[in-house]
Formats: sequence, structure tokens, C-alpha cells
Amino acid sequence: MTDEPLRIGVLGAARIAGLAIVGPARAGGHRLVAVAARDHARATAFAEQHGVERVVGSYAELVADPEVEVVYNPLANGLHGPWNVAALAAGKHVLTEKPSASNAEEAAEVHEAVTKAGTVFMEGFHYVFHPVTRRLHELLESGELGELRHVETVMAMPAPPDSDPRWSLPLAGGAVMDVGCYALHAQRMVAPWAGGAPRLVAARGGERADAPGVDEWLDADLEFPNGATGSARCHMAHHEVRFSCRIVGSRGEATALNFVQPHLDDRVVVRTAAGERTEELGRRPSYTYQLDAFAARLREGAPLALDADDALTTMRLIDDCYRAAGFPVRPRSVPAPTG
Repeated sequence: MTDEPLRIGVLGAARIAGLAIVGPARAGGHRLVAVAARDHARATAFAEQHGVERVVGSYAELVADPEVEVVYNPLANGLHGPWNVAALAAGKHVLTEKPSASNAEEAAEVHEAVTKAGTVFMEGFHYVFHPVTRRLHELLESGELGELRHVETVMAMPAPPDSDPRWSLPLAGGAVMDVGCYALHAQRMVAPWAGGAPRLVAARGGERADAPGVDEWLDADLEFPNGATGSARCHMAHHEVRFSCRIVGSRGEATALNFVQPHLDDRVVVRTAAGERTEELGRRPSYTYQLDAFAARLREGAPLALDADDALTTMRLIDDCYRAAGFPVRPRSVPAPTG
């Protein structure tokens, strides 16, 4: 049945899950059948708040649960890879928060697990599915902007508390891993209009005080096969939130003012010789579009823009940026669970 609801299990009780999976599941009529967290009381509170049907005793119990069809993984970055592998080994479809793993070696293991499982795997770059991003690509495809010349992506936000796991090297933290991966991924997504994938030219960054090896900010310069350039900027201790994507062509340019949070700002500003206009593309959350696309793949066999190949390519680019900027790649946190 194409209208059969997804049966979703949630790993952890992360705050992002409310926006990224609970709201979209309700909008699509899907079931949140189980949740597990290290703190059982926290899992119980999450279930009560969000209408999850059951609380199970552990992550391992959740991925083995026969009623769970899809595992949603919003754990700390360092736990993405191991639990993605575990869920895939259990025969589950997986929707993981980005990035898919701690480093490219681990992402390759996730990729191998996807191949073995034959299930659907997607890394949650939700912005790809929203009309804001689709419009940027349409403007390139239509020729209105001319030939692609430059892409500027900026992902900047105020600093989370020092105790936040995003500042933890053992948990694969850092600015690139949290917000910067969006800036890099959005660069990769314009490859069809740039003659192919971008290559890293240079990167530089700054270390977080009292967090050796953890990037507070990182800037990457890229180049595309057609000669277009890219600049991906990320900062996790900025004075304001700025999540923008600017595409410059030979005939004009377009800027999405908040391409990652279009539910807060859905404007795309287009400037050409004909003048300037602002398009509003709708504030339905990008996470809802994402789960719709994931469900369409599972129920109808519809194509899906993101897969394990895409996740591995992005992780390789992240590692390249770290090395070029003088940082270590993120370490492996724990081996893949076996039960």
C-alpha cells in the first residue's frame, strides 16, 4: 500500500527530533512507534510530549524491534556511524542526521552496510527538498542567471554552551560537522551546472579555545570544472545567525536568505539586468518535504536525491577541509554495536 504509514523508531531524545521527525511524521500520518535514550526518564518524557507509542530500554533494543521499519538517528555526531551500521545490519531503513559518520573511513563502512542490507539510507540534508533550493537550481537550469560563475554559502550561528557535545572532539564535534557540512553540501549540489563536482583549493580555520582540535570556524575555497569558484564559510561562534546561499551567474545572481531554515525565511532575491525581485517559496518545513520524499521512496519506489554515495562523497570533502586547514579528521568514537 502506497499510503501505509511509516513505522519510525527514534534513537535518543534530541531536541532536533521535534522539528526534524515528530512534526513531519504527524503531517504525513506516519507512526512514531518507539524511542530509546540513555536516560529512560528522558525517553519517557519525550514519548509523552510527542505521542510516541512505546519507550524501549536501549538503542540496541530499538534497532532490533520488529515493529520498527525506519530508524531515525539524531544522536551526537560520533554515534551516527556506529548506530547507522547497526540499524542497517538489522535490516532497517535509516534516516540519519548529518553527517552520516565521524570521518570518511567510517562513512565507507556505512556505505558498505547499505549495500549489504539493500535498504534505503539517507543523510538528512533536508534543505535539498524545499522549494527554496529547488528554485535556485531552476534559475540555473532555465538560463536566467547565465553560466555559473560563483557560489557563496554561509553557515554561521552563535556559540552553543561549552558543555555542548558539538564542541567535543571525541564526539566528532566542530563547526564543519555541525553547520559547515550544509555549506559544503550546497556547493556540491550545483555540480550539474558547473561541469561536475567541486574540488577543494584551500581551507583555513580557527580552533575553539580550550577544545584542542575542534574548529570554531572554517572557510573553504573550491573550484568547479567549468572554472566557477565556490566559497563555503562556517562559523559556530558568530554574533548572529546567517544561513545564506548566493549563486552568481554571467547574467545575474540569486540569494536564498535562509536556505537551511526556510520555515523561518523563504525568500529568494533575484537580481538581473531586468531588475530585482523577491520570490517567496513557502514556509512549509523542509523536514516535512524530506520525510515525504523518503516515504515516497519506500512506498512507491520514487527516486531519492540523497543516498549513501552522496553521504560518502560529502564526508570525504569534510575530511579534506579539515586536513587543508590543519585540523585532524574527526576520530572514530566507538565501534559499531553488535547487539
